[in-house]
Amino acid sequence: MKIIVDAMGGDNAPLEIVKGALQAQKRFGVDIVFTGDEAAILDAVRACGLTELPDGAAIIPTAETVEMCDDPATVFRRKKDTSMGVGLTLLKNGGGDAMVSAGSTGALLTGATLITKRIHGIRRAAMAPVIPTTTGSAVLIDCGANAECTPEYLVQFAYLGNFYAQRVLGVAKPRVGLLNIGTEDSKGTDLQKQTLALLRQAGERGDLHFIGNIEAKEAIKGGCDVIVADGFSGNLIRKSIEGEGSFAGSALKGMFKKNLLTKLAALLVMPGLNAFKARLDPNKVGGTAFIGISKPVIKAHGASNAEAIENAVGQAMQVADSGIVEAITANIDKMQMVTE
Repeated sequence: MKIIVDAMGGDNAPLEIVKGALQAQKRFGVDIVFTGDEAAILDAVRACGLTELPDGAAIIPTAETVEMCDDPATVFRRKKDTSMGVGLTLLKNGGGDAMVSAGSTGALLTGATLITKRIHGIRRAAMAPVIPTTTGSAVLIDCGANAECTPEYLVQFAYLGNFYAQRVLGVAKPRVGLLNIGTEDSKGTDLQKQTLALLRQAGERGDLHFIGNIEAKEAIKGGCDVIVADGFSGNLIRKSIEGEGSFAGSALKGMFKKNLLTKLAALLVMPGLNAFKARLDPNKVGGTAFIGISKPVIKAHGASNAEAIENAVGQAMQVADSGIVEAITANIDKMQMVTE
């Protein structure tokens, strides 16, 4: 398997990107193709203690980089030779099985849509992070790619999230819930009410295991395996979880530092605290998949370190090997039927 890595994307590029990708190559036995400034990439390779690129790693030189200040809608027209754009083109043309980038989210989504293309019949690609819940984890779809949605988009997100949970996470019969401010049919805006009716139809046909509306608190408790939301609401949920995790960590740290007794207590519960911290650590997750694109694209967070990139490459391999694109393609008629 071959993974394309945008070596110039992210706050810590290229050193941490190159380091993480090479760690992934050693760990998973995967081939790596870097796109970006060749000299800078080779400098990063040497900074990792190597004299040259290892076997199974290659560089596609590019002259430009997508900056965070670049307009996602126009950057690929203005800059023809970016590490991100060249990587997406390479992916489209079969030069790799998946791509990882820690660069601009907006630019990566735009590029994936315009260059690599959506699966035929998919209206909008969605970001689908796997978030921690009380009982394990859940797919949150969408979480920022589509702030404004139609019922058709949300119905398709439900199917996309369902296939991700099945194929990538191994959930045999994912419970699909529609994020809302209450469980009653009368709750929410017209968007939620119309989507609820369409998803019920999908559930009655046996396409999805749809459980109805779900509140955020119940979703985080593990009430469903796929949380369907518009990108605005989904992003609020994700950022709230991240904020609460940071708050809980700081509060516990302060509590355990109060006196000698609490410090001794901290030693006793440290293994559990470390396990809890790991579940909330974005570097352990790796990245977020763009679902609905014709080839797997993984967005690593902008501040990714080597560990995050290593895990993102592993995630990219898992998605590429899961058959999710083929499953979506084979079932695209079902997604369109419920929205016509």
